[in-house]
This record gives sequence, C-alpha cells and structure tokens, in this order.
Amino acid sequence: MKKLLSVLLMAAMMGSMLVGCTGGSSAATDWDYIKNKNELVVGITLYEPMNYYDENGKLIGFDTEFAEAVSDIVGVPVKFQEIEWDQKEVELKSRTIDCIWNGLTVTEERKANMAFSKSYVVNEQVVVINKANADKFTSLEAMDGIKVCAESGSAGESAIEADAHLSTGTYLGVSAQKDALLEVKAGTCDAAVLDLTLAKAVINEDTDYSDLMILEGASLQSEEYAIGFRLEDVKTVEIVNNAIDQLVANGKLAELGEKYGVDVIK
Repeated sequence: MKKLLSVLLMAAMMGSMLVGCTGGSSAATDWDYIKNKNELVVGITLYEPMNYYDENGKLIGFDTEFAEAVSDIVGVPVKFQEIEWDQKEVELKSRTIDCIWNGLTVTEERKANMAFSKSYVVNEQVVVINKANADKFTSLEAMDGIKVCAESGSAGESAIEADAHLSTGTYLGVSAQKDALLEVKAGTCDAAVLDLTLAKAVINEDTDYSDLMILEGASLQSEEYAIGFRLEDVKTVEIVNNAIDQLVANGKLAELGEKYGVDVIK
C-alpha cells in the first residue's frame, strides 16, 4: 500500500510540474495574469508622435492616449514602461511587459514571435538627409556607398538591408530614431531611415531639426502599425481588438489621428 501511495504521489507531483511549466502559455491564463495583477504593462520608447513627454513632463502621444482609451474599456489600468527597442521581444517573453504599443510595424518575421492586434495606422519608411546635401542626394540611386543609420531592430534597419543602394554603404545602428536624426544633423551619417510618422512630427522649421529634410520620392516601404502581444496570448488580443472596434465606431481613434497627425486605418 505504501508503495502504491508513493507511486500515486509521484504521479501527482509530475502532473503539477507539467501544469506549472505550461501554466503561462494558454490563451486564458495570460489575460487572467493581467487581470489579477490589475495592470497592463505597455512597452514603449520615446517616439513622437506616438509616445513622448510634453513640456510639463507628462507622457502624451497617439499611442499613449490610444492605450489609455483601451484601458478604460477593458477595465485594467495601463502602465507605460520604457524599453530598449532591440530588446522588445525579450522583454515581452519574460513578462517584463505585457505588450509592445509604440508604432510597432507588422512583419512576417515578427509574426513568428508575437501575436498582433488589428492594424490601426498606415506608415512608411523614409530617408532623411541634411538640406545642405539636397543637390548631392537627389534619389536612392545617388546614395550608393553612403553612411546610413537607423534604430537598431527597427523597420528602418530592415528597409536599409533590403534596398539595393542604401545597403551598399556603411551602416550604423543607434538606440532610438531621434538618435539617427542627430547623427545626420552632426554629419556623422549621410542619411537616416525612419518612420514617416516621426519624421513629419519633428522635422519642421521651428524645431531643432529644421536643417534636415525628408528625401522626396524615396519611400522605401509601406507598412502598418499594430500592438504586439505574447504569441500565445489569443484572449488578450481578442479583448483589445473588441475595444479597438469600439474606438473606431465612436470616432475616438480618428480623433486621435487628427490630433497627432497620424494616418489611422478606417
């Protein structure tokens, strides 16, 4: 009898271990995990016009207000946490954050590592140069062998690698898209590749980047933004998608798009 009890106890323990190993991977448990801690941790970088601080030190932006609006609907408070962009998948898998909500481009490669919400913004990758080089760099064909930079792990980096001209030069990966602009401004890079949403927001006559310009006619790729969740987190994606539908229907998403100059998907 004791031997039988020992066998049964060992079987029960093994069963518990197996459940523990897979406990975070089912569709339901991730949403339960978020609800139980009563906090949706959103991974971001500082990136106008999506998430950035105003002159009073308040975090604002299209994605910031979008996340807060979804939070109100689903009934779970949102917490914004700055991350290193090239570590976003690691942060997500380790549960340091619950989602990536920061102008995240949907790609086939990323689909293998995370689940995406509905796409909500149309964007494209553009080339930014110094105005002083406008006569020199008139097209992508004129940019063979130049030094070009982009945010590490970004769609801009992928666009450079895929372009027949930009990929022939020297590449510099930086920690943020604005750092890429600073490299061009300082003359340490000839061009930067970054999101049109950011470029439109910061390259103006009344900003620190007034000496820069977007290279006309040199759009590298069109893309869409969506929210990235853990690959197995189907339930959270479903709940957030339902909230997005409500924000589209009541006009809130379009209102935010107009406020921040972002092209919202209708």
